[in-house]
Amino acid sequence: MDGRKPRGIGLLSGGLDSILAFKVLQEQDIDLIAVTFVTPFFGPEKAIRAAEKLGVPITVRDITKEHLEIVKAPKYGYGSQMNPCIDCHGLMFRIAGRIMEEEGADFLFSGEVLNERPMSQNRGALRAVEKLSGYEGYILRPLSAKLLPETIPEREGKVNREMLLDLHGRSRRRQMELAEKYGIEEYPSPAGGCRLTEPGFSARMRDLIRNEDELRVRDIELLKVGRHFRIAHGIKAIVGRNKTENQRLLQMAERLQDVIIYVSGFKGPLTLVPRGLKADREHLVTAARICIRYSDAPSSEEVEVILSRIGGKETMKARSADEELLSSLRIAPN
Repeated sequence: MDGRKPRGIGLLSGGLDSILAFKVLQEQDIDLIAVTFVTPFFGPEKAIRAAEKLGVPITVRDITKEHLEIVKAPKYGYGSQMNPCIDCHGLMFRIAGRIMEEEGADFLFSGEVLNERPMSQNRGALRAVEKLSGYEGYILRPLSAKLLPETIPEREGKVNREMLLDLHGRSRRRQMELAEKYGIEEYPSPAGGCRLTEPGFSARMRDLIRNEDELRVRDIELLKVGRHFRIAHGIKAIVGRNKTENQRLLQMAERLQDVIIYVSGFKGPLTLVPRGLKADREHLVTAARICIRYSDAPSSEEVEVILSRIGGKETMKARSADEELLSSLRIAPN
């Protein structure tokens, strides 16, 4: 030892397990730094609040570019939905490892619990995460450490293995007991946090990957708004469900390439056709019919629809789409 305190870089999601991992290590004489990540599928808010309560500094990194490559083609596949958890954790530890080197820290750690999630936290998955990270031997899981191989910081005496835990399995009983011990009263439920674990959102994401030649952040953000209909490869219609969503779609529209549709003379939604300037006339008619279907216009009559784009506005006549057409084009609800 060189006389300085050991230093650990911890992945902090803001969930109970990650908070407890910090609490366990705070009982030893170790300097801790939190790191959390931003993508279109999850944000840093819970982690920032948790770091403040823990009294530790936190680094926030946007990993969108690297993460999207993983979402498109994960080496270890997906979980129950579009969540590439093993590859994602490997990426997080790889980036945290760079921070470890920048900070001159000694090890990495997380709140992972052996077998708490059968697919992504079994022994094989934990080993796979280490391999993907490039920092094998330096990743500590304080909550299950006594059930896992000894790590380099433990062998070097920078972490006292006897003060670590042996949690395992899906029961949360011991975590609840530890929360009470440490006086942790508020923490998010273990479910949720990543949009890629949600069935509806995952169905929309799957459709996006299959039907768009380029995966952009704006397209992913649009998945969170409105009703979605796949008209053709590269062409979709997004229909606002209320005033707030109409305004959100209007704000997210890119005037140089999108088409905005609304029904003239009747209350109803705004419909966005991303990159609609490249759409065939037939595709725009279909989008207009979908827009009419969700307006107050009579379903049995032709009505006037306005198409707004960079060159100005155009009007067309169309009839409401029927349920059969809607069903054939609808992407899973969010």
